[in-house]
Amino acid sequence: MTWQGWLQIAAVLLAVLVIIKPLGLYMARVFAGDRTPLSPVLAPVETGFYRLAGVDPRREQGWFAYAIGVLAFSLAGFLLLYAMLRLQAYLPFNPQGFGALAPDLAFNTAASFVTNTNWQAYGGETTMSHFSQMAGLTVQNFVSGATGIAVAIAVTRAFARSGVKELGNFWVDLTRATLYVLLPMAIIVALAFVALGLPQTLDGAMAATTLEGASQTIALGPVASQEAIKQLGTNGGGFFNVNAAHPFENPNAFSNYLNIFSMLSISAALVYAFGQIVGSRRQAWALLSAMAILLVTGIGIVYWAETAGNPIHLALGVDPALGNMEGKEVRFGQAMTALYAGVTTGISNGGVNAMMSSLTPLGGLVPMFLMQLGEILPGGVGSGLYAMLVFSILAVFIAGLMVGRTPELLGKKIEAREIKLAMLAVLLLPTAILGFSSVAAMLPAGLAGLASAGPHGLSEILYAYTSAAANNGSAFGGLSANSPWYNTTLGLAMLAGRFAYIVPVLAIAGALATKPRVAPSSGTFPTHGPLFVGLLIGIILILGGLQFFPALALGPILEHVLMLAGQTF
Repeated sequence: MTWQGWLQIAAVLLAVLVIIKPLGLYMARVFAGDRTPLSPVLAPVETGFYRLAGVDPRREQGWFAYAIGVLAFSLAGFLLLYAMLRLQAYLPFNPQGFGALAPDLAFNTAASFVTNTNWQAYGGETTMSHFSQMAGLTVQNFVSGATGIAVAIAVTRAFARSGVKELGNFWVDLTRATLYVLLPMAIIVALAFVALGLPQTLDGAMAATTLEGASQTIALGPVASQEAIKQLGTNGGGFFNVNAAHPFENPNAFSNYLNIFSMLSISAALVYAFGQIVGSRRQAWALLSAMAILLVTGIGIVYWAETAGNPIHLALGVDPALGNMEGKEVRFGQAMTALYAGVTTGISNGGVNAMMSSLTPLGGLVPMFLMQLGEILPGGVGSGLYAMLVFSILAVFIAGLMVGRTPELLGKKIEAREIKLAMLAVLLLPTAILGFSSVAAMLPAGLAGLASAGPHGLSEILYAYTSAAANNGSAFGGLSANSPWYNTTLGLAMLAGRFAYIVPVLAIAGALATKPRVAPSSGTFPTHGPLFVGLLIGIILILGGLQFFPALALGPILEHVLMLAGQTF
């Protein structure tokens, strides 16, 4: 590790810190229906959408109707995208002449993009037409991200309101998240990417002659527009197979910086918007502090593990100063690789600028564990916020049990119904990850996809289902996931991780909204100070450790011990 590397990491995180407040205040105004600088242009468009869809923006919904709206919209998006991928050969803007996707791959891809996972069991430049990329995948990058934001805003209103059943209108929140937040920012970032060298064209490919005189075909397409929303919406699906390690997706240090900044900006600012809406900015900073401590710690461990290197390499005479450079993007180095790996798995993004499978065992453990914590650092747009609030509910409940204080969060009494629903949501992730992983590790169909034996092979399986169920989408590499078994089971894990989590979260919000918001008393446990931050971090780590430590011990931890002993597989 070097001070220059830490300076690079700090520069990105400080830029995110600067944008949190203004962007958070802007989003709070957007979802309150207040006038914003973009209202003169976008308000007529917004009103037009409501008229075309027959939506009354003044009519609000209870939690059940809100959840039905989320599920119905997502089902429609899934069916439309599946049909588009199956009919790709007959649709326009297909200069490469790509054929239809196989049924299992189309199912996996549709589930992936509708759930904001963006797991890719295909090579983008060799599989997807421009029409599929633009009208299918990029559209879902917008609306799946907007769906997560809408749910987070509904949960936020539950804490801000008293004695009501309504959480807002899903169709209004979805429209505003897309029009006022994601679309303007995506246009700005896409133009910046074009200026930095990302292609934005409808051409299919170009021919080039190498220095040796050989001919080479270089894939092109509308890359910048998809790259912008994939990062802002914490989607992560790359236009190219190697994602942000491809020079057309990530051509230089400035684009790498912008990629990471874009991933973090909206998710972090939504937490501040939460504090603004509920009237407690201190609560927002407490949540952000817990997120930041865990994220920076994870980044630091990856950075240390990769610069420490692999003792097997050192025994072969590799310069120890180089650390572990295998599988790294040499243009960016270990510090920005560590930052990218930590950020992309601390949020629900899944983009990569290096191969996760090439990290040292401990370096690879951290991204996996960050996803297993629930994608809350600060998580996907919207999804990270409402997942962190679930952990906050558990934290105040446990604090109440320990010290005999009233379990309250922002004036809302936490009772048996909320705890049961919170535990239902929390237990979903380990059930999906460990359940599918254990079956895949025993069946020939699951074992057939492995590229490595021993503990690294187990890590390939565990990482895949972790990424799917956590709606992340990054891949450990090595696993041949484009098979009927993995396409189907990973798709099911994605759907469960998204929608089986959203429903109990909205049910919690519905219960909280009906409760009066009481003033703090001497028996109330304060939830905006360092003590609560420490308790929240402890609850997150204890739950993650209890659920996943045995599996991690058989995978990356065992691999690290064997690596120190010089054993390979």
